[in-house]
Amino acid sequence: MTKAVIYSRVSSEGNRQDTERQTNELIDYAKKMGYELVGVYEEKVSGFKKNEDRPVFSKMLEDIEKGGTEKLLIWELSRIGRNVIQSLQNIQLLTEKKVSIYIKNFNLETLNDDKTPNSLSMFMVQILFSVANMESQLTLSRLQSGYRSLVASKGTKSIGRKTGSIETEEETIQKHSDIVKLLKKKLTIRQISGLTNKSTNTVLKVKTTMDKLHML
Repeated sequence: MTKAVIYSRVSSEGNRQDTERQTNELIDYAKKMGYELVGVYEEKVSGFKKNEDRPVFSKMLEDIEKGGTEKLLIWELSRIGRNVIQSLQNIQLLTEKKVSIYIKNFNLETLNDDKTPNSLSMFMVQILFSVANMESQLTLSRLQSGYRSLVASKGTKSIGRKTGSIETEEETIQKHSDIVKLLKKKLTIRQISGLTNKSTNTVLKVKTTMDKLHML
């Protein structure tokens, strides 16, 4: 029986998000495929952090190093991470260990049945990471443009971190780039909340920030 592990991740360290939906869908998939689940790893941490700052992810890699695991099941590619270079290195490491990554939302496997790299899937993975990186850069560029426009019209006192606030507008946009992308596609707040596993309040907060910075 094929031995598999699940890795689920959300960015928020509070109670607004949880990994339950990701994990449950992957458990259902594992049962459907007849896999033996040997580990479920769940984490609340930013995907931009390095491996050493993601204790659960690091523990999973250590367990995989011991051998036996044949598949890693993830809900979407960004669960591996949002740092393009490090994420590709992690995928390469798993490929060398003959561990195939199953990406549920695209129904992709990085390895063929004979454990050789699936060229088409690996090509798609690189494209997806490249697109995500370009979107991040474009979002940052628009944010900076909106920032300059706001400063020019209202002065520096209208922006930045205020007393008692949790994060700046820039941090909000960067942290919730997935919401930014879906808002630009004109999805509703409830639809975006369901797709991202983030609360409607969070989606509304990002939308308000984007409106303020003239990003919509």
